[in-house]
Amino acid sequence: MIINSSKENIQKAADEIISGGIVAFPTETVYGLGADGLNPTAVAKIFEAKQRPSFNPLILHISSSDQLNDLVTIENDIVYKLINKFWPGPLTLVLTKKDIVPDIVTAGNPTVAVRMPNHPIAKALIDACGRPIAAPSANQFGFLSPTTAEHVEKQLGDKVKIILDGGKSNVGVESTIVEITKTEVFLLRHGGISLEQLTEVCNLVKVKVNNFDKPNAPGQLIQHYAPNIPLKFLSEISDGDIKGKKLGALFFKENNSKIKFEQIEFLSKNGDMREAAANLFFHLHNLENKDLDLILVETIESTGLGIAIMDRLIKATNTYK
Repeated sequence: MIINSSKENIQKAADEIISGGIVAFPTETVYGLGADGLNPTAVAKIFEAKQRPSFNPLILHISSSDQLNDLVTIENDIVYKLINKFWPGPLTLVLTKKDIVPDIVTAGNPTVAVRMPNHPIAKALIDACGRPIAAPSANQFGFLSPTTAEHVEKQLGDKVKIILDGGKSNVGVESTIVEITKTEVFLLRHGGISLEQLTEVCNLVKVKVNNFDKPNAPGQLIQHYAPNIPLKFLSEISDGDIKGKKLGALFFKENNSKIKFEQIEFLSKNGDMREAAANLFFHLHNLENKDLDLILVETIESTGLGIAIMDRLIKATNTYK
């Protein structure tokens, strides 16, 4: 059930989490499906509701940097530089976990992913709970991430009793994930903070090859983020792929194709990459609600946030290969 995010309703949602339930709530990236991050039984309800495989770890959400020290061991001063620059915000840090963090959160890994969201409702909810909230995106596993409360309701329905409405997410793609060891910094997932922004703070960031069999953070699987209608890149289709089909399209800022489409969405008619990222899942949700056989999407320049957008689109198209 979608409810407004009044102070009373935030407390109601916090009480649900404290009692071992799950709640959907807004963040600046996408909507999350949250449970008490220190309660293994509650966290298990997230996996059940999403039909998420247990080998795929979750992110713990905190509302103050003081909470970080309760959850992890910090062995590299780069952590403090990144926190000072990007927290609160769409940056997740993967660090060595302490024993207080349940194994179900980390999928048995010795590290845990943690971030501090930059959204007043998310921060208020975490404060009201008084403990970290474990939360992946509030959707069915593998499908489109939700950027509105309505997206959550469409995918999860009565699997979650409380959906706090915070309007449309303003970043629109998930957080950037960085793993920090004693001596190195690895980029695990492109997201709301670009690689260029990261390298301004720590110029030796390495892009790590994903471990599809045993990921130590979310978003590393080869197939993900897919609408329930097949999605293909415009540059990869043939006449036979589209003949006799009802087509939808997702363009960056303009349509230069001669193909006839039933429905067209534009990520940003002004060519603004931040607007494009914020609109990505929103427009894909719109397209999958139409009577279409196939969605075609053009490639985006892989710089800045464009890398994060292309990461999602590639994984979505992989679902239908």
